[in-house]
Amino acid sequence: MNTLKTLTPTPVRRLVGHELRILVSLSLWVTRRRHGVRHAGDLAFGHARGQAAIMYGLTFVCVVESFGMAVLLRNWPTAHAVMLVVDVYGVILMIGLHAASVTRPHVLSPDALRVRQGAHRDLRIPLALITAVRSERRFTHEPAAGVLDLPVASTTSLTLELAGPVTTTGLLGKQREVTTVRLHADEPDRLATALRERLAALPGPSGAGTGAAPHAGAN
Repeated sequence: MNTLKTLTPTPVRRLVGHELRILVSLSLWVTRRRHGVRHAGDLAFGHARGQAAIMYGLTFVCVVESFGMAVLLRNWPTAHAVMLVVDVYGVILMIGLHAASVTRPHVLSPDALRVRQGAHRDLRIPLALITAVRSERRFTHEPAAGVLDLPVASTTSLTLELAGPVTTTGLLGKQREVTTVRLHADEPDRLATALRERLAALPGPSGAGTGAAPHAGAN
């Protein structure tokens, strides 16, 4: 197993892991369970509502395309069978992408905020690092050093400023440090209020979570 892991490039392993998370998310969606909401003090905040119409529309297009290819290739059984498998798997992945966003909400625990973007990003931010919470809706996101954007349908609704960097890992394994995180939530005001309450309850002279903390990990 270790030899296989060593011989397999990191991007390939990351992509396989991503698809596995998508397939697991489908089972969670069917059984109405959520990933990462484990303890009584955990608060979940969805972020999939804004993309639902788009994802269902794309899934419908994939189904129509699959039907069209089936008709075109009906006289070539081998090609028809291969494309049918590819098309069906594509539809499953498309549904799974949305299922991952539904079943993997942002999670606010007593000591950290876990922000997600479907099965693509999963970052744990210690509350002690958060210095500011701003409700701001943004529709454009230019790449910037030290900034992590987690838009849904090209939109973010909350901005978090951090006292120190956290390390985030991209889909293919590239890591970078960020001190600003912009994310989307279906109910941004509710998340901002709950987050400010947790920050105010932190021990320390300011009660605002401005103390130093070690770098946070990301998956």
